[in-house]
Amino acid sequence: MSAAGFVASLQICPGHRKPMLPLHEVRVLTNRGLEADMHSLEKNTRQVLLLEGETSDSLQRSPGEVKENIPTRNIALMTLSRNQLLAIGEVRLQTVLSAGGTPSGSPEASEGRRRIPARVVRGGLIRRGEQIELL
Repeated sequence: MSAAGFVASLQICPGHRKPMLPLHEVRVLTNRGLEADMHSLEKNTRQVLLLEGETSDSLQRSPGEVKENIPTRNIALMTLSRNQLLAIGEVRLQTVLSAGGTPSGSPEASEGRRRIPARVVRGGLIRRGEQIELL
């Protein structure tokens, strides 16, 4: 494993068109997503959405404002290959690049900067500030 970055913050989507709810820690459910998140559904390709915190900064948006669950720091998400495994503590995520979305109304969307969807391979607890490692 090699250290790649860390979890800058955590948010869940409590319901359609509702603001993201910030959390210090969250339980991640295998093959579902973040506990209490409306997108936590079996076989959903958007179980967890990651976004480089640096992209939020460039958009002048607060964490969760572009509907990401995990804003990251110091990891170039856009360089990861499809099916890349990430470790965040005991949790294992696998990137699903083809189903990503662009931050709404952003010029960066045309430059290939977007949210990175991932599916949950192994659940557990994630805390803000935890290290993200590439497997």
